[in-house]
Amino acid sequence: MADDVTTSAARFAEEARAAIDRVVEANQDSVAAAARLIADCVAADGVLQAFGTGHSQATALEIAGRAGGLIPTNRIALNDLVLRGGDDRSVLTDPLLERSPGLAKRLYELTAPRPGDLFVIISNSGVNNSIVDMALHVKAEGHPLIALTSLEHTRAVPALHPSGKRLADLADAVLDNGAPFGDALLPLPGGGALGGVSTITSAMLVQMTVAEAVGLLTAEGFEAPVYVSANVPGGFERNLVLEEHYGERLHRAGA
Repeated sequence: MADDVTTSAARFAEEARAAIDRVVEANQDSVAAAARLIADCVAADGVLQAFGTGHSQATALEIAGRAGGLIPTNRIALNDLVLRGGDDRSVLTDPLLERSPGLAKRLYELTAPRPGDLFVIISNSGVNNSIVDMALHVKAEGHPLIALTSLEHTRAVPALHPSGKRLADLADAVLDNGAPFGDALLPLPGGGALGGVSTITSAMLVQMTVAEAVGLLTAEGFEAPVYVSANVPGGFERNLVLEEHYGERLHRAGA
């Protein structure tokens, strides 16, 4: 009977490991290109601005403000409308908030990036209006842009934005998380699938790219500003000293 079981912990682990291997192999050039953009940004005193909606916020959190990651990072989120924009918190209950005209421009303005800042935009589908709006605005303002998306998924669905563009069309470097169409790995007997993988492979790509960027910075004589866990002795105090250099450019409240 065990052979008839279509889903299990062991099967998901096997499929996820295979997905990670494929992603690592397929993204070697893309990781190098994205790492170069990050290293140049940090060396020029820039900040990485990470944006994703829905579950892609998990990958933005993998970039911004985490132990072992770069200090000059921000996560742009819908709750910025309340925390920095003064909107009533009820605005966040609107299920169509992500589709609101002008949302991306407003979030960009609340972030107040400098010209040298780099944007990393995450979207598995790469076609949601707010994601493409943000990418278009970022490029119009002259920022370098890294996209993290599923190329299989984004190529399988129609472009929803009036421009006809997808996130991947607008980026200077594209990291492909290798997630299948619909994200889930394990087909179910009655239809559908189980076991989303995009967060796992996207986290791998983020950590690979940051590691490569820090390697570039170190080789070029820069001391990369990297967070130590606040839960080790002296870590919190050390991080505060390094954060002071960037001042109000880092948005940590509500992160």
